[in-house]
Amino acid sequence: MPVRHVLVAVSVAVVWGVNFIAIHESLLQFPPLFLVALRFGVIAVPTLLLVPRPAVPTRWLIGYGLGFGTLQFIGLYLGMAAGFPSGLASLVLQSSAPFTVVLGALLLREKVTARSALGIGVAVAGLVVVGLARGATGSWWPFLLVVMGGFGWALGNLSTRLAAAPNPLHLTLWMSVVPPLPMLALSLAFEGPHRVGAALAGSLTAAAVPAWLGLAYTVLIGTVAGSGAWVWLMSRHPAGRVAPFSMLVPVTGLTAAWLALGERPQPLELVGAAAVIGGVLWAGLRRTASPVTVPDEPQAETARPLSRSSVTPRSSWSWPTTQESRDTSPS
Repeated sequence: MPVRHVLVAVSVAVVWGVNFIAIHESLLQFPPLFLVALRFGVIAVPTLLLVPRPAVPTRWLIGYGLGFGTLQFIGLYLGMAAGFPSGLASLVLQSSAPFTVVLGALLLREKVTARSALGIGVAVAGLVVVGLARGATGSWWPFLLVVMGGFGWALGNLSTRLAAAPNPLHLTLWMSVVPPLPMLALSLAFEGPHRVGAALAGSLTAAAVPAWLGLAYTVLIGTVAGSGAWVWLMSRHPAGRVAPFSMLVPVTGLTAAWLALGERPQPLELVGAAAVIGGVLWAGLRRTASPVTVPDEPQAETARPLSRSSVTPRSSWSWPTTQESRDTSPS
């Protein structure tokens, strides 16, 4: 990946890490299922009126909306509302990375190397450690719900990869059209009209300002800017190359939750977090090839600009592709 694409991926990870604090604040005011509907509803209305429909197959647009926009946030919001810590949620949601690599291999026939398989195995073991630590202090259900959210994110990753949208931001915005109605129906069925109405009435007070600010951050920064950049990357690189950058999200999320909310993970949870992050980074990073020696005075027939693939700096690092022939990154 070009350096500028790496910087975009890192920026998205930071934005999404802070996003968990914003979600925490919004969940203090709104029921979780209704909050998902509200989050995407405020994007869907102007999108339908102002944004051209992306030129992608409908099945991938719906798949992105159901995976990334619906299943991911059902699991995440329900898990956090049930008491799962915001910082750890930012870690466990990164189960999307191993899910993406495995699903990419099974469904898209992307190659998984032995190194990648080992790293993903270590990351999964780390998630199990975190789950055991949470299970020893409370219920397993919040943890499993957030893992379900990670699976939804992975399904969204594959859908965006297959959609290959010419305008990724339009795809991101139109994805928001899918979740609101089904999520509102689920909210009314399981949370009830009375709870939803009480939350809306209470949201008009000064005490609800942090909840609205959290929602604004989630919508404008987390969804529009962050997801738009993520889809842009996924449309230009194999899913297994982009997904590992999501492992930077928990670094920001755990730090932000510690500073803003005073959350302190248990020692066993930190061990699991280190295994998750280290495993995926081990799977994602590889040393590039040694440089090719270029003659000082090339012959006439070879005196032409060298392509990027001809010479590789000795000290550079790159994310490995799972299907090198599909790398369409611009120069």
